[in-house]
Amino acid sequence: MGKKGIVIAIDGPSGAGKGRVARKVAERLDYLYVDSGAMYRAVALCAVEKGIAFNDAEALTALARRLRISLERSSTGSRVLVDGRDVTEAIRQPAVSEGSSRIAVYSSLRAQLVAQQQRIGVDGGIVMEGRDIGSVVFPHAELKIFLDASTEERARRRYKQQVKQGIPGSLERIQQEVEERDRRDTEREVSPLVQAPDAFYLDSTALSADEVVDAIVHLAEKRNRETSDRLRA
Repeated sequence: MGKKGIVIAIDGPSGAGKGRVARKVAERLDYLYVDSGAMYRAVALCAVEKGIAFNDAEALTALARRLRISLERSSTGSRVLVDGRDVTEAIRQPAVSEGSSRIAVYSSLRAQLVAQQQRIGVDGGIVMEGRDIGSVVFPHAELKIFLDASTEERARRRYKQQVKQGIPGSLERIQQEVEERDRRDTEREVSPLVQAPDAFYLDSTALSADEVVDAIVHLAEKRNRETSDRLRA
């Protein structure tokens, strides 16, 4: 059975718009959207529920090994299930998102989740976003995108999102959190946030989500044609 399409890897810092863009790209191409960060958030959520500290790497890794995390297509992109329980909304709590960044530094835990991510994408036809998709999870992905935006713009987007969700916070505090998240993601020893050498760099600071989606879909369609031509040759 042939592949269902190419693998599109979208990496970038927190707040660059990866999730919204990746969902729309997947919808346009009829691909599966995979938010790799959702898997880390799922582990963080279950850790909170079970009283496991975010600095207990051994217990967190054992937890990740036991959990059955799956992603299913939905009208909003994808649903996240843990042992059959829908946690799509629960994992978006600010405390859980913060926890996911803290536990993502552990190599043993990452190994568990990277293996799951690779299994999901083995047949292609996916858009996966995260921080190490093009560099670690799918180093041979047919299309790699590094999506960026200024720190100020990313903080503003996060603030607007929290206001819409009724979550209290200040723009100044959120910008500090974004900067701290960037520091952790880029300085961690295991799978740091980096732009893969063969990734296309897109700065979304002054672009709408639709403009970014159009650019990525154009690149994907071109890469799809190139891949098909090589297979026929």
